[in-house]
Amino acid sequence: MYVCNCFGVTEAQVKKHAEDGACTPRQIASACKAGTDCGSCVRRIQALLGRGACPRPELVDRGEAAVALASGVGLPEAA
Repeated sequence: MYVCNCFGVTEAQVKKHAEDGACTPRQIASACKAGTDCGSCVRRIQALLGRGACPRPELVDRGEAAVALASGVGLPEAA
């Protein structure tokens, strides 16, 4: 299913970018331009990303989310 009709970006593509470390609509836009034209898809992108998807938001600001996700940094320890 298409999320962004302006640039032909699908749900699967957004999910793939999220798996690769994109945690915000802005990061998705950087990866594939979705959300940068008319903006009607931004809420759908937000819904696909969900809340709390990034373990360390301060790393998102520096573009290091993929490192944090890959290393498990900031994730709660298993009991």
